[in-house]
Formats: sequence, structure tokens, C-alpha cells
Amino acid sequence: MSDTASPTVMPHRTVTSLGDAQTQRIGAALARGLPTDPPSRALRVYLQGELGAGKTTLVRGLLRALGVTGSVKSPSYSLLESYACPPWRVLHLDFYRLSDPQEVLALGLADHDERHTLWLVEWPERGESMLPAADLIVRLSGAASAHRLAFEAHGSVGESWLRRVSQEPEFSDAEH
Repeated sequence: MSDTASPTVMPHRTVTSLGDAQTQRIGAALARGLPTDPPSRALRVYLQGELGAGKTTLVRGLLRALGVTGSVKSPSYSLLESYACPPWRVLHLDFYRLSDPQEVLALGLADHDERHTLWLVEWPERGESMLPAADLIVRLSGAASAHRLAFEAHGSVGESWLRRVSQEPEFSDAEH
């Protein structure tokens, strides 16, 4: 399940977060910047970083901004959680426990590669060979009390999304 075109690395943006609340606000900014006219396939965000770097916290902020009020936790055991956030359907995936990239196939992601679907994939490198190219990669480093979020856009969809999000107040302390 891979795209035929090789992704082009686009602009970067780095933001420093001083805690969970700020990381959630950054996630909310990502939600506000979602395309109003998304591609005919799923929008893909790959979240990379060590345990405790804030990946799930970022997802929680995004989902809260889209109207999710229930519990948002890392799907590290279930591998996938689905959220209805009209017009979006959000798939939160966590590949930390995968022992083989082939296990991604069992999730049936090809059936969920459609318009108005957003994939938020934690630990994508564990299933990388089985995943299509990302639109946006977020690399988180540091601890929950202070960490950096490095955003890297891929392709025109990711580039325009990052450009919109970069205008949000949460990105005002960004470094180039």
C-alpha cells in the first residue's frame, strides 16, 4: 500500500511546547487548519518520538478541537481507535507493539484510505514499508514538561496544511 510518486520534502516548522496544555493547543491548531477540500484519499500524519514525548497529547488536542469529549488514550494495545468527527473520521493508530510491518495489513487501512479520513499514526517507522507516504510528519523530542515539535510537510497537501497551521497563534514562537 504505497504511493507511486516519491514524496518531496517541503517546508519545516519547529515549535517549542512548555507542557501538555500547550501541546494540546498545538494539536487544536492542526485541527483548525485541516483542509476544507481534502484529497480523495486519507490525510496522513505520522507522529515520531520516544515514549512520553507528547504524541498522544498532541492527538488529544486535535480530537478535542474536532469535538471529541470522551477519553482519548494511546491505542497501544488495540492498535487503532476510530473517532467520528463530522465531516472527518479520524483513525488514531499506534504501532509501538508491532513486531513486523506486515501486521499493518491486518488493520485494513486500504479500506479507510478515503476522503475526509485523517490518519494519526504513532510509531509509523514500525510499519513504514506498509504505509503510504505521509502528508505531515511531526517529530517530538524532549519530555512532557518541555519538548520540541518539528513539523515536516510532504507534497502539496502537507505543504498547504502546514502553511495554514503556521498562521495560528500556537505557532508564533516557531523557529525556522
